[in-house]
Amino acid sequence: MTSLSATADAPARSGLFAHGARDFTASIVVFLVAMPLCMGIAIASGVPPEKGLVTGIIGGIVVGLFAGSPLQVSGPAAGLAVIVFEFVRDNGLSALGPVLLIAGAIQLVAGVAKLGGMFRAISPAVVHGMLAGIGALIVIGQFHILFDAKPLSNGIENLAAMPGRILGLSSDIRSTELALMLGLLTIGVMIGWDKLKPARFSLVPGALLGVLAATMVAWLGGLQVAKIAVPDSIASAFALPEAGVLGLLTSPSLIASAIAIAFIASAETLLSAAAVDRMHDGPRTDYNKELRAQGIGNFLCGVFGALPMTGVIVRSSANVQAGARTRLSTILHGAWILGFVALLPWLLREVPMAALGGVLVVTGWKLVSLKHPTHLFKTHGVVPALIWAATFVLVVATDLLTGVLVGLALSLLELLPHARNLKLKVAEREMVDTHKVELEGAATFLGLTRINAVLEGVPADKGVHLDLNGVKVMDHTTAETLGEWLARRRQRGAAVHVTGPEPILRPLAHSA
Repeated sequence: MTSLSATADAPARSGLFAHGARDFTASIVVFLVAMPLCMGIAIASGVPPEKGLVTGIIGGIVVGLFAGSPLQVSGPAAGLAVIVFEFVRDNGLSALGPVLLIAGAIQLVAGVAKLGGMFRAISPAVVHGMLAGIGALIVIGQFHILFDAKPLSNGIENLAAMPGRILGLSSDIRSTELALMLGLLTIGVMIGWDKLKPARFSLVPGALLGVLAATMVAWLGGLQVAKIAVPDSIASAFALPEAGVLGLLTSPSLIASAIAIAFIASAETLLSAAAVDRMHDGPRTDYNKELRAQGIGNFLCGVFGALPMTGVIVRSSANVQAGARTRLSTILHGAWILGFVALLPWLLREVPMAALGGVLVVTGWKLVSLKHPTHLFKTHGVVPALIWAATFVLVVATDLLTGVLVGLALSLLELLPHARNLKLKVAEREMVDTHKVELEGAATFLGLTRINAVLEGVPADKGVHLDLNGVKVMDHTTAETLGEWLARRRQRGAAVHVTGPEPILRPLAHSA
């Protein structure tokens, strides 16, 4: 028998107005991070930039108020840009609102039915493969925005057209060449700032500086390049559905799109919430409450014809790093977006499109990370890494839904060698100063919802003994989840003791 043990410092207190000053300053940082991303993701999704700003406002003020993850920030997400782009291309912008009404209702019902735990049982290989594929599609799509051109209809066509864009450049400095220089300036400032920024200015977002630099050069030089178009009044961006559009709610293809958006948005949100939980020692996420809040938010986005939203890790991590302690920071950041676009729309019209393209190229590139498949291969073996690779390739080569569905189907491969005995027993024992949790049988994603329910019911003020001696097999999804749970317990100061066979404990040690 082998064991793992650890303790950590005690958690900090939290309360809605207990840290008003810190939440106020954090909200300013998140606002500055969110502004260029809201507009950039809207453009990458094939919709006007103000639609992304509306989603950011709803995600901050409304979802922030009801969220089950107090420090998570919601808004337009790069993870949905591709599916929205394809949907708007095929069905038109007016059809997006009805689809989000359905998607939001699905999320709300799922939260009320307490199905949040089911989304957490999705293979991390599938989720990260999906995000990497989306990142690749964003990079090769926004590459064309750098040339003041429109992206083509799919990833393969965009990829094939990239050499032509480069070969089409001329020694004569025209709008295309000027736009490319502004986009490259934005990318250079963002990368340089990430590598060289002084510690005292570490919270200043590189995306904001990159956009500011490109905007100032374009303005001072009077450069004739494409710039973003925003309405004179933000009120016009909150457009109610057109007459007759609600009749689309009965269309089977639109319902299928709504289900896909609800599924992907929920999975990305809840996985982001789990990641945010690892960054702080405050209140843990209530996953069902978070799902309900996301449903309300996406329903409202449907009412106003905005972009779909998810919980987003870039803005959430900025929120935590800036010192936020309660949901007040998230709510205020939405208010700042509303105030800015209501009072200073003329300033947004000076921003070059190529600058936002540069922001999205860097954002997409960061999603295409090989760290996760490398971790999966070293810790869990070949199969999870192959699931990641298959999901990634199919998202890029076909479409998002196909890649995800194939990835989920491939996740069953881990179960095949143990198909005859997939039973799992979960037992709890209350000791004097320790809460003992025993697992016996096959610990796979099929039983992960039950495992999570038991683990999260363990009293926060007691030590825990996780007994895995009866576990015969553990898939990578369960190992990753248990590793994250153990890390959170240790961060909160509870004594943690894990026992079990060495082959079972080894991946937990790497994941925790």
